[in-house]
Amino acid sequence: MRDGGIGRILVAALHQGIADVLPDRLEFYENWFHPGGLRTGRIGLAPITAVLSFLRREGDVYSQVMTRAGEYAGEWTVEGLPRLRRTAVRLLPRALRARAALGIGRAIVHETYGGSRAIVRTRRGRSLVDIRSSIFCGVREPAPAPLCGFYEAAFARVLARFDVPAALEILSCRATGRDGCHVSIALTPAASGRSGPAVSAGRTSDPTP
Repeated sequence: MRDGGIGRILVAALHQGIADVLPDRLEFYENWFHPGGLRTGRIGLAPITAVLSFLRREGDVYSQVMTRAGEYAGEWTVEGLPRLRRTAVRLLPRALRARAALGIGRAIVHETYGGSRAIVRTRRGRSLVDIRSSIFCGVREPAPAPLCGFYEAAFARVLARFDVPAALEILSCRATGRDGCHVSIALTPAASGRSGPAVSAGRTSDPTP
């Protein structure tokens, strides 16, 4: 269910990320994450924009919240897939497993905000994710650091859940004055690639009512 193009997965993941990283500030942010909106996932574009604006003023904590939120979005999305589909993807050869995981990541980008989409180009074990109209990166003044870490973390979590070791890096971000948001994903031979801090499904709250 959407309101103003905002997906319920973004609402729940962002709220949980703030609760993890900024528990003392959660009450302040819940001025926009009202209880009814959290239950139904119906929070409009203006409240989400306000939350993101205030988070950017928190300094370095912004990236921590976005990373946690992206991890939750990836985790919950995988957990929400039909069990048969999860099993089928895990049985695929690694290259096909990676492709399937990237497809799930693309869906997360569109699900967070209806105006966003991701184009994935893969060649020789390296993928480039081109994120169009990122909801996080539409700022008036150039940011000192990339603001699209949510997507990097979400893709990393999905890949990790399907045992696809990969190294991820934000190559460019529209918020810093670049032409677009691009995330590089390189498959690695061992489990040394970045998958982010562990987010166990058993210790997270379910985003669905």
